[in-house]
Amino acid sequence: MAITLEGDVPTDSVASPPSSLDVAGDRTFRGLTYVFSWMTIFLVLYILYEIAGKAAPAVKEYGIGFITGTTWDANRGEFGVFPEIWGTLYSAMLALMIGGFFGVSIAIFLTQDFLSPKLELVFKNIVELLAAIPSVVYGLWGIYVVIPAIRPTANWIHEHLGWIPFFETSLSGPGMLPAAMVLSIMVLPTISAVSRDAISSVPHKLKEAAFGLGATRWEAIVGVIIPTSATGIFGALVLGFGRALGETMALAMLVGNSNQVSLSLFSPANTLAALLANNFPEAGKQEEGVLMYAALILMAITLLVNLLGTAIMNRASRRLSGVAR
Repeated sequence: MAITLEGDVPTDSVASPPSSLDVAGDRTFRGLTYVFSWMTIFLVLYILYEIAGKAAPAVKEYGIGFITGTTWDANRGEFGVFPEIWGTLYSAMLALMIGGFFGVSIAIFLTQDFLSPKLELVFKNIVELLAAIPSVVYGLWGIYVVIPAIRPTANWIHEHLGWIPFFETSLSGPGMLPAAMVLSIMVLPTISAVSRDAISSVPHKLKEAAFGLGATRWEAIVGVIIPTSATGIFGALVLGFGRALGETMALAMLVGNSNQVSLSLFSPANTLAALLANNFPEAGKQEEGVLMYAALILMAITLLVNLLGTAIMNRASRRLSGVAR
């Protein structure tokens, strides 16, 4: 039907006001959104309440000494998780450095026209498929492939550079380095996907303006695209770090489960998640309480990492927009 005009104003508007059904559907959707949002918050608080309640006796009995202690002996009733806290943070940081570098590099490679659209889709799907591999499969791959592959090189480095604290022990089997390498592959899809979205959201005109000023492709990437998408990339790194902190089965199989604090990349270690996975099946009532205490510490570390990451991202966003100097 043709639209007749009186001056510049159409007499028969194409748009029409929302019907009562549209309004009801919109209100229902908004209501469900609020409900599920609050349900998520309540679920987290309920989990925290349950864990804290079961950990309360252990918290009262062992106090801060549980965090600073280095001995885990259920037979003597001595419990300390400082080596596990160290192993959790150390392995996650190593995995973040390795996985972060390659994840951001992959995101740049897949978004800056280095490949044809068809090949880009193939590589993107391959990277995303890494997230579908079960953790125990990663653990088995690490034991039978990664450790034998890196052991000769690791032991050569130890023989010639053993005076450096990072190489002061040999790699006889499971250890921090193979665990961190496998963990970096596990966090790679998360970092790559979020970084790719952040880089893709940079307006194309910014890159064209950089080219117009005489910048090369890499100068535009490093000087314009990466700084503009830095907040999103940092968010990807925070998500990857949180993923690494909570990984269980692969680390339980690869890290060595040894209660020691060492800078050596080749020495065995332990993590909080691996401690929980290895000890819960045979835990008695007393040990169950201290394991819940360890779980509470792991939750606190994850929460602090996310809060710190959010604060840094918000500050970076304000500086980028010129609100804060």
